[in-house]
Amino acid sequence: MIQTLFGSTEEKPSFLERMKEAVTRTRESLSERIEDLASLGKEIDRGTLDELEATLISADLGMATTSAVLETLRAKVDRKQIGDIAELKRVLKEEILKILNIAEQRPVRKVDGEPEVILVVGVNGTGKTTSTGKLAYALRSQGKTVLLAAADTFRAAAIEQLEIWGDRTGVEVIKNKPGGDPSAVLFDALQAAKARNIDYVIVDTAGRLHTKSNLMTELEKMRRTAQRSIPSAPHETLLVMDATTGQNGLQQARLFTQSAGVTGIVLTKLDGTAKGGVVVAISKELGLPVRYVGVGEKVGDLLPFNAKDFVESLFN
Repeated sequence: MIQTLFGSTEEKPSFLERMKEAVTRTRESLSERIEDLASLGKEIDRGTLDELEATLISADLGMATTSAVLETLRAKVDRKQIGDIAELKRVLKEEILKILNIAEQRPVRKVDGEPEVILVVGVNGTGKTTSTGKLAYALRSQGKTVLLAAADTFRAAAIEQLEIWGDRTGVEVIKNKPGGDPSAVLFDALQAAKARNIDYVIVDTAGRLHTKSNLMTELEKMRRTAQRSIPSAPHETLLVMDATTGQNGLQQARLFTQSAGVTGIVLTKLDGTAKGGVVVAISKELGLPVRYVGVGEKVGDLLPFNAKDFVESLFN
């Protein structure tokens, strides 16, 4: 039994149990189709791997990631090191976990004595503001103090939406008028956080601008503003991606990664897709760790990503 942020007591499922539930559709698409490859008891050969290739692509691992994984599997099949479906799944799990672990080796920078600044970026519609609110809840649940900065001043109702999340999570929102300067909002939030010894400042940024100014230029200005107040900031720049867009979202992600200094991914709507393999594609093709995954609509449905639990959930 656990005590929630708001005082009620409830039974909380483990992260592994929640992850298994979230990737149910992907597991049905991936693991069960792999079982079908050997349903007739045939030998594991290159023909089997050709069928496996289509299965991995359908789960949205992408061509580059699928090719890398299959290269290892083909070598082992040629050497007769994979004799049955159980061994095939074991090696496949091993290769996927290896990809995820390499990306996870990019740790979050440690912050000493100053607020930790997290920029949340991404195109509109991915769940950026919602993820900002859920992240505030997750940190508050760990006993941390948090301020939210409503720096998406260009989207209609973005400030109001973040204020709703502030009310839900008991976190103050620093804001300015709609259409105002996002960097000014960030500056005010950082000054307030430093004065109050706040642990985290989470900054909701614009997904597009209504002016001709370039979004990436605006984000770079915000980075400079953060560094003037706290030289080591921002400590984390999280790109929010919608899992249901799969490979289509990767191109958007590349743009942000190149221009906005992204350090990690928040993958939303993982529970709403059979293409959860995009987690692996993100790690392989972008070289970025998935920090959090969204697994539902509730305030507590943002989970810290764990590579081992994710892989176990896909196959068991």
